[in-house]
Amino acid sequence: MNHFLIAPVVLPALVAPFIIMVVRHHIDLMRIFSLASTVLLVAISLVLAAQASTGEIQIYELGNWAAPFGIVLVLDRLSAMMVLLTSVLALVVNLYVIGTGWDKRGANFHALFQFQLMGIIGAFLTGDAFNLFVFFEVLLIASYGLMIHAGGTRRFQAGVQYVVYNLLGSTLFLFALGTLYSVTGTLNMADLAVRVAEIPPEDTALLRVGAVMLLLVFAIKAAVIPLHFWLPASYANAPLPVAALFAIMTKVGAYAILRMYTLVFGPDLAATHGLVGAWLMPAALITLMIGAIGILGSYRIGRLVAFSAITSMGTLLTAIALFTPEGVEAALYYIVHSTLAAAFLFLVADLVAERQGIEILPQRPMPQSGLIAVLFFAGAIAMAGMPPLSGFLGKLLVLDAARSHDLVWWIWGTVLVGSLITILGMARAGSLLFWKSHGLLDDSEDPNATAPDADKPTDENAPEEIADVSGTEITERPAALPFVACFTLLSGLVLLTIFAGPANRYAEATAAQLFAPELYIRAVLGEVTP
Repeated sequence: MNHFLIAPVVLPALVAPFIIMVVRHHIDLMRIFSLASTVLLVAISLVLAAQASTGEIQIYELGNWAAPFGIVLVLDRLSAMMVLLTSVLALVVNLYVIGTGWDKRGANFHALFQFQLMGIIGAFLTGDAFNLFVFFEVLLIASYGLMIHAGGTRRFQAGVQYVVYNLLGSTLFLFALGTLYSVTGTLNMADLAVRVAEIPPEDTALLRVGAVMLLLVFAIKAAVIPLHFWLPASYANAPLPVAALFAIMTKVGAYAILRMYTLVFGPDLAATHGLVGAWLMPAALITLMIGAIGILGSYRIGRLVAFSAITSMGTLLTAIALFTPEGVEAALYYIVHSTLAAAFLFLVADLVAERQGIEILPQRPMPQSGLIAVLFFAGAIAMAGMPPLSGFLGKLLVLDAARSHDLVWWIWGTVLVGSLITILGMARAGSLLFWKSHGLLDDSEDPNATAPDADKPTDENAPEEIADVSGTEITERPAALPFVACFTLLSGLVLLTIFAGPANRYAEATAAQLFAPELYIRAVLGEVTP
C-alpha cells in the first residue's frame, strides 16, 4: 500500500486549519505557509506522476480496511495527471494573488484556497462514489467563500446563483447514489463495476435511471448546455485570480464522466450502451457554439473569458462523447491545454481590469499596455486553437478522432466555425482594449501615461471599496510577480506544444488504461473481475 498517495489530500487539509487557528492575523505568515504548501504539493504530485507513468495502479486503504468495505484512494495515470495539473495551477495562482494583493482584500483566502485544493485532489484520487460526493462538497463549500472574496453586491448575487445551482446538483447527486446503492448494495467504484455487470438485462431499468442522473450531475459540474447558466456570471464576477483556479473545477465534471462511464458503465454494458454519446454529443456541440457566440457578444473582460471557458468545455466534451480510445486520448491532451489556457486568460483579464476596469471599451493606454497586449494575444491564440500553440494540436486530435463518427461533418463544422467565431470575438476585444486605445491619445500626451483613474475598475466590486484585513493600507503591488505567474502558464502552453509527442503518448496510454477497467478492478479488489 502506497502511503505517499494520501499526502496530497492530507497536506492542504492540515495547512488550512493551521492557517485559520494560528496565523490568521498575520498575512505574511499565511502567505509563507500557503505558498510552501503548494510548492510541496507540486513536488508530491511529480513523484506520484512518475510512479503512475509505469502503468501500475496503486491504492491506499484508509484505516487498513480493504475495499469494498473501506475507503480507498486510487492512483492511475489519469488521476496522477489531474493531481499534477491541479497542483501546478494552484502554485501559479498563489503566486499571482500574493503578487497582486488579492489575498488581502478579504478574510481567510489562503485557508479556503487550501480546502479547495483538498476537495479537488480528493475528487481525483477517490475510488468510492460516495466520497466523490464528499470531496465535491468540500471543494464547493470552499469555492463559495472564494467566490465572494473581497465582497461586492454583484459578486454576492453571482455567488448566490452559484450556490443554488450547485446545491441542486448535489441533491441530484445524492439521489443518484441512493438509486445505485439500492440496486447494487455498494458505492465502491470497482465493486460497482463488478455488481453492475452481473445484473440481468431485464432488471436494469433502475440502474439506467441512476446512470442518467449521474450524467446530469457531472454535466452541471462541467457547465454543459442547458445546465451551464451558473458559469458565465459566477466566473465573471468572482475575483479573476479565483476564476483562474476554478478553471480546473469544470474539469472535475469531465473527469467524473471519464471515470464512471469507462469503469462502471463501460461501453460494453448493454444497460447504458450509447448513453454518453446519445445525449452528451449534441449538448457538447451546442455548448461549444453558445460559448463562441458569448465571446463575440461580451462587453466585459471577465464574461469574455468565462464564455471562452464554456467553449473549451464544449470542445473537450465533444471528444469525450466520442467514447472511443482515440476520442479520450484527444480529450486528455485537450484537458491540459484548456485548463492552462483558461487560467492564463483569467489572469491576463485581471491585469486589464486592475488597470482600466472591466468594460471592453477604448480607453487611454494602461500601464504596461504593450506587455499585457502580447499576453492577451497569446491567450487568444491558445483559446481559439490557432497555431503555433497547443490548442491547434488539441483540436486537430479531436477532429481526427471524430473521422469515423456518424456526426463527423457536424462535429468538424461546429469545431471549425466555433474557432472562427472565437477568433473574431477575441480580435474585437483585443482591438478595443489595446489598439483603438491609442487613438484617444493627443499628440501632447505621453504614450505611457494613463488617465488619473484609469487603473480603477469600474465594477462595483472594485478593490478600493474593500478593507484590507491585515490592518494595513493596501500599497501598490509588486510589478514582477503577477507577470511571472502569467508567463509560467504561457510557458506551460509552449512546453505542451513542443512536447506534444510525449504528452500524446501519455494520453494514449491513459486512454488504453481507462478502457481496460479490469486492471483498476483487480488493483482495488484483488483478483475479482467482472
